[in-house]
Amino acid sequence: MRRIRIEPSGREVDCAEGDTVLQALEKAGYALPNNCRAGACGECKVRVVDGRFDQGMVLDMALSAEEREAGFGLMCMAKPLSDALTIEWGTADARPKLFPPRENVSFVVVEKIPRTPSICEFVLKPVAQPLRFWPGQYVMVGGGRAAIPDRSYSIASAPKPDGEIVLQVTKVDGGATSTWLHEQVKVGDLIRVSGPYGTFIGDPSVETPVLCMAAGSGLAPILSLAEAALRRGFAKPVMLLFSARTEADVYDRGLMAYWQMKHRNFRFVPTLTREQKPGMRHGRITDVLPKLLTDLSAHSVFIAGSPAFVDAGKAAAKALGAQDGLIHTEGYYPRYPPITPKPEQLLARP
Repeated sequence: MRRIRIEPSGREVDCAEGDTVLQALEKAGYALPNNCRAGACGECKVRVVDGRFDQGMVLDMALSAEEREAGFGLMCMAKPLSDALTIEWGTADARPKLFPPRENVSFVVVEKIPRTPSICEFVLKPVAQPLRFWPGQYVMVGGGRAAIPDRSYSIASAPKPDGEIVLQVTKVDGGATSTWLHEQVKVGDLIRVSGPYGTFIGDPSVETPVLCMAAGSGLAPILSLAEAALRRGFAKPVMLLFSARTEADVYDRGLMAYWQMKHRNFRFVPTLTREQKPGMRHGRITDVLPKLLTDLSAHSVFIAGSPAFVDAGKAAAKALGAQDGLIHTEGYYPRYPPITPKPEQLLARP
């Protein structure tokens, strides 16, 4: 068994005989950028700091002679030859570097699905190059004019090879952009999206039990994070606690049922705050959470929704021992500006 060391975080992962560096990183939960997985696109290019590896067959256009000389390699094809291989990837806290945001990327609305009386889901496909993002991030959408300003919406799906993204938009009273999306935008329309933004991504290699708390369309980034984790075979317990006003506001129940059947470690727990229904929990998360879990000291906690919901959820989690360093939050402020990554957080291109 060989070892791969990741700098600057110092994290180490095992690499089984015959596995590429990309396969080893993915098995350990590290989402190294990749596309073709055949040494042709250059997306998985990183610098090897120490150790020897077999690069395999790759195209010169994806990895030039100068890049090879500088120590770069394509991890989708690279296999370690030495007992230890050190590469440069991610940040000092082992989070992935973020993709630089792009402006006015063209998407076509291929589906528009009402989810609740106030939430509509939009399935978007890119016209050209896909928008690269990490689960949990958001994009800006607008009508391209002052009357319909850009507004932020979390991506509700995990990254897909074809670049499809899903947005879940709550119609806000007096909200020009959400009203435009709900009432005027239709299937087949072209809309422009900018992003990705935000750092609500956590540590992709986390090996702790996970608690997710969401309210309303705050479920969107939680869905993206949970789908990506379950898809890669995350084995620790994952509980998704969803707060809704009424039963009609609980959406994606079919998907939640599917995840619970397919992934035995996943549990979906909805709770209603404004009505009581047989077989469903009633009460705010602050009241319900202590009845479900008594000790969160070893949990990673993800909370998304209104600022008040996030604050209440964070307080409830900390009361059960949750550690600040393992709590990740996304508050939906009415007009918050996009969180643009700092230069040191951006994905480096050699």
